[in-house]
Amino acid sequence: MTTFQRARSEEQREIRRQTILDTAAAMLDRMPATALTLNELSRHVGLAKSNVLRYFESREAILLELLDRGWRQWTAGLPEQLTASITPDAPPVQRGQEFAAVLAHSLAQHRVLCDLLSAQAGVLEHNVSADVAARYKRAAIANVAALAALARQYLPELGRHCDQLCAQAFMVSGAVWTHAQPSAAMLTAYEADPSLAALRMDFTTTLKDMLATLIAGTLTMAELDLH
Repeated sequence: MTTFQRARSEEQREIRRQTILDTAAAMLDRMPATALTLNELSRHVGLAKSNVLRYFESREAILLELLDRGWRQWTAGLPEQLTASITPDAPPVQRGQEFAAVLAHSLAQHRVLCDLLSAQAGVLEHNVSADVAARYKRAAIANVAALAALARQYLPELGRHCDQLCAQAFMVSGAVWTHAQPSAAMLTAYEADPSLAALRMDFTTTLKDMLATLIAGTLTMAELDLH
């Protein structure tokens, strides 16, 4: 735990903000987003809760900023993976399947990002001001656009549907993550009755299949636009 002196300059304030974010990110490596509290975060940072609230208006505001940061970091690593995995001269459906596989396998390596995406609409977008909500939504639009730019590079056939597809891909990813994290009670039920195990989802496999289906359907819609 670090003990801070009062931040007096803008540079010191920014250092303090980044320390709070970095500490919260480290805590999310050990717990789900819904379990992180301002009291525990304040204790780890070495600030009173009231002082943490000088930099971020709420716990949700901190988590939204971490979601944006994680989203951008994940996207930055995609070009190399896509280049290595997508067959340039393959038919659109095959390239779509390859694109879906890269996204699914890559997201599976970013547990915290998936957890934050799954909590976005139901938790993180609550208990924030309109200013924070608008700032996050602008960042989300930019993040969707960054993924859409990559999708256009490898799947130009998507046409005008590309941005919508990428926005849907993020919503699907959060939903699949939620269902792929069964409670202890559900795990016990699966073990006691193997017939229920068919309902258990593997995150990577399920997300890959759902994204591939979504891309294939979007390609069909885009082709209809040409007729």
